[in-house]
Amino acid sequence: MKRVAVIGAGAMGHGIAQVAAMAGYDTRLTDSDPEAVAAGLDRIRKNLAGAVTRGKLTQQSAEAAIARVVPVADLDLAAREADLVIEAILEDLVVKQSLFRQLDSLVRDDAILATNTSSLSVTRIAEATKLPARVVGMHFFNPVHIMKLVELISHHAVDPAAIEAVRDVAKKMGKTPIVVRDSPGFASSRLGVLLGLEAMRMLEEGVASAADIDAAMELGYGHPMGPLRVSDLVGLDVRLKIADHLHHELGEQKFEPPRILRDKVTRGELGKKTGKGFYEWA
Repeated sequence: MKRVAVIGAGAMGHGIAQVAAMAGYDTRLTDSDPEAVAAGLDRIRKNLAGAVTRGKLTQQSAEAAIARVVPVADLDLAAREADLVIEAILEDLVVKQSLFRQLDSLVRDDAILATNTSSLSVTRIAEATKLPARVVGMHFFNPVHIMKLVELISHHAVDPAAIEAVRDVAKKMGKTPIVVRDSPGFASSRLGVLLGLEAMRMLEEGVASAADIDAAMELGYGHPMGPLRVSDLVGLDVRLKIADHLHHELGEQKFEPPRILRDKVTRGELGKKTGKGFYEWA
């Protein structure tokens, strides 16, 4: 593995590009919106500058990492010579399938295609390609440059060598990979969403304040961050979409989104990215 292409320069994509570059990979970053690429590069520079300020990274290493991230406007140019392509676009199955059909015809036969989906079927994404054996799930967590977990998702048609290859990549990025069988929500989203939804129901019922519910999990169970604050960081629109998907796929009442979540999304209170969710964000 020498070259990694990241498709999508948003909250997840720019972070994936950053850790790929820091791991020494020649990294290509592209997005259908050129402004998103510019914004992604700016966020990478700020993240690296912050790491230098905190003494976590040398100035030389930061400059070398940003130099490895090459913005590319054209999907073909970004993906054609890549050894690994990581998709980090809209969490929509049809959109992802369309992209993977394109990628399948652009990349070399020995290239690996990875999706950063947090809950969608990797099997169905892989089935959109001619070579499903090379398609894997590679679920990063936000913020990518800080969170240590990478959830690798296998499916019945995957080549075990592809899983091993992305496991090595994740380790070189400084991450801890786990392997999960393709199923709705995998391990992390299924557990995380369920906890978040129950916390929202508790808030809705007036059991406690958002801060106190979060404190219960942080101080009582050692969670680094409470479920409502995590939901704000993920984005309440994203949480709603995943919950709806899990409710539909698993048919279990516990995954039905509570009214408080739907109402906040309707009002545009999506969490940190809009300045308001379950918390006020400066």
